[in-house]
Amino acid sequence: MSRKSQGIDIIASMDAEIDDFLKHSIGIKQKRWSSFIFHQGTLYGRRVVMVKSGVGKVFAAMVCERMIDQYNPKAIVFSGVAGALDEKLEIGDAVISRDCIQHDLDVQALGFSRGTIPYTHYRVFTADDKLRMIASGIRLRGKKIMEGRILTGDQFMTERETKRRKYLTDDLKGDAIEMEGRAVATVCTLNRVPFLVVRTITDKANGTAPQDFNRFLPVVAKNSFKIVSSLLRKI
Repeated sequence: MSRKSQGIDIIASMDAEIDDFLKHSIGIKQKRWSSFIFHQGTLYGRRVVMVKSGVGKVFAAMVCERMIDQYNPKAIVFSGVAGALDEKLEIGDAVISRDCIQHDLDVQALGFSRGTIPYTHYRVFTADDKLRMIASGIRLRGKKIMEGRILTGDQFMTERETKRRKYLTDDLKGDAIEMEGRAVATVCTLNRVPFLVVRTITDKANGTAPQDFNRFLPVVAKNSFKIVSSLLRKI
């Protein structure tokens, strides 16, 4: 542990999303906490701590808080893949978080708008402007990068689910959907740590979403790595 690190730290939920970061880092030292391994090293001249959180909001929040408490990051970037909600997005395109909302937090029966944490003002969690602007200026050959709203919930959405949940686009105005981003955004916001979520599209939340996710995950995760590694070089 080093409270002096002040690096740009990276969280991803799966092996395919973190592997390239580890392969390109040097001088890695590992520290285990519970079932999670934190990797301290240098990536393109930047001190980094990298960790695989596992899937879902609870793991992501736990790991993010541990990272902040133990490693004192200057900023945290969540890197990984997502399903598309915006019809203009194709597989391999990337969404840079303008902000994040939790789509499966619904207490409308008590008068709170969907996504609002009851009895608080917290609903929309806004990413760091500097990180967002730098990442949005990066180019991917043959693919587009757009800023957008990322929706988070503990469900893998297919076409049937998204059609049944029109609020994802009509009410929440989501561009991409995944399972960890807003959890990390919440922890970072409450700790006053700048954050950014970078997501590459693996599927279009349609009838072939499960097959597309498994087929394209190893390939498109590299696009998220390219964006984050370019971000580290430019910041």
